[in-house]
Amino acid sequence: MIRSRFGTLRGLVRLALSYPQLALGRSASVAGDPAQVRRLVFVCQGNICRSAFADVVARGAGAQSASFGLSTTTGRAAHGPAIAAARALGHDLSAHRAIDLKDYRPQPGDLLLAMEVRQLHRLAADPRLNGLPRMLLGRWTRPMLPHLHDPYGLDDRYMARCLARIERAVGALVSAFPGARLS
Repeated sequence: MIRSRFGTLRGLVRLALSYPQLALGRSASVAGDPAQVRRLVFVCQGNICRSAFADVVARGAGAQSASFGLSTTTGRAAHGPAIAAARALGHDLSAHRAIDLKDYRPQPGDLLLAMEVRQLHRLAADPRLNGLPRMLLGRWTRPMLPHLHDPYGLDDRYMARCLARIERAVGALVSAFPGARLS
């Protein structure tokens, strides 16, 4: 049950720890003014599963979006199991190419959306990005899951569950930030 719902025991523990971090204001979130947000920017570790998928879903929903990884190789293809799980949900991830943090170019109106609290802290520590609003994508899942554990190399059932959670969260997110919609 843990493997299919949370990926690993570590994923479950990080999820449990993320709730008090969020409640106590220790998540490094900086809320964005919905009227000022023009682009949704999804962030994860490798930009080959979670953030890549969120980007594809947001674009499919008519939003301006981008994605990058905090530690990846620019140009790397999406993870094969993520491509398969995305296809099962009706999304094509096959053309995605990763972008590393150093190659990401912030724009006015960007809202950074991380998958984990520790990623928000990395964004807050980056002098190029610490002035941008940043939040957890998991705030838009129902129920709220502030930690969306990395499915890379894990059980296929967890990959499918993780991407389905992201798909639902992005749908709610696009509605919450109408300024990011393409005209």
